[in-house]
Amino acid sequence: MSQLNVNKIKNRLGTSGPILSGLSTVSGNLEVTSDATITGNATLGGSVGAAGIVTASGLDVSGVVTCTTLSTSSNVSASSSITVGDSFLLNTAVGLGTTDTTGRNAGVGTATGTLVYNSTTQQVEVFDGTNWIGGLKTELVATGGTKDTTSRTGYVVHTFTSPGTLEVTQGTATAEYLVIAGGGGGGTHPGGATGGGGGAGALRFSDSFPIGVGNYTVQVGGGGAGSSGAGNPATPSFITNPGITSITAAGGGGGGGGGTSGTPDRDGVPGGSGGGAGENGPAVGTGSGDPGGTANSNSPANGWGNDGGFGAPANAAGGGGGASAVGSNANPPNYRGGDGGAGLAYSINGTSVTRAGGGGGSGQNPGGGGTGGSGGGGNGGTYPGQGGTGTTNTGGGGGGSGFTPTGVAGGSGIVIIAYPTS
Repeated sequence: MSQLNVNKIKNRLGTSGPILSGLSTVSGNLEVTSDATITGNATLGGSVGAAGIVTASGLDVSGVVTCTTLSTSSNVSASSSITVGDSFLLNTAVGLGTTDTTGRNAGVGTATGTLVYNSTTQQVEVFDGTNWIGGLKTELVATGGTKDTTSRTGYVVHTFTSPGTLEVTQGTATAEYLVIAGGGGGGTHPGGATGGGGGAGALRFSDSFPIGVGNYTVQVGGGGAGSSGAGNPATPSFITNPGITSITAAGGGGGGGGGTSGTPDRDGVPGGSGGGAGENGPAVGTGSGDPGGTANSNSPANGWGNDGGFGAPANAAGGGGGASAVGSNANPPNYRGGDGGAGLAYSINGTSVTRAGGGGGSGQNPGGGGTGGSGGGGNGGTYPGQGGTGTTNTGGGGGGSGFTPTGVAGGSGIVIIAYPTS
């Protein structure tokens, strides 16, 4: 039918408002001048607006109304639902139109107050007349590592001390991460010389890490093992996911092995922070991380890391580099080993903790071994004796040893991810 005049039907039926029970299909205009009750489905086609499909002073629908545009000067009530595209009205819920950021920018009207659900950001957004701003943000739900919801107010913290997966099943958030690689092993020389301290693992931190639904693989680097000469470099720590560039911190370099000028492994080993040179070592281990760094600071892509210190011509070795400072050079006058470079303090888990300190170099009396850098670096041993191992899950370098069969290991790394609860 081309047009249905409900008022005429009303007059014929002698009622105050017609009851349309069943399926009513109107391909043209539907004019309603009084209340109409439709107990079945009404499908209305044609153009609307000025041309008008439905002009109603009242419309009560217990079934479904489908139309391009509905114009009414009074109320529209539906006991079932009103659906427009992928938006809907129910008596128990409201469904917003769903689009992504590209579709929102290209195809959604920009009337002030427009609401959409953005599948890209996974949140409700409203147009304020100038910009789209976040409305109701979907709470992030994740598992993995050791999950802590109490230590840091307003944050959930996931701590990984061994490899694992952060599995995000809902929501998005701007998170923080702290990624520290393992520390390098301390050096030694079994034939009667002092070894350098191991370098700390590189430290990476960011407070602007966007995460969403998906799996984030976490690797926690192990500390470098001790050896009969130069300490072994450590393994890296990283976070990776198909949607991000791998966030990797390089393992710390091993301390030099010491010995005479003919000993090939007396140089410090390069790494995230470099190992200290052994006794008679002409070269320090260089750090691949950027030098410097302050507490709770965002790191560069290479992370924070520093060079090791120089060894003395005889009887003392250099300290390994730390996240915030280079390893100290050996002190020849009193045969003291160099101190390990200091680490950096971060409060990502609610408490300020210093990590990624370099190992102290080995020395002889009267000076003795150097002190390990704050943040898990092992102390250097006093000849003849072994240094201290790097502290577990700090990325601290192992201390240098003197006249021992093998050196000591560096500490393993750690990965921490924290995000706000709302």
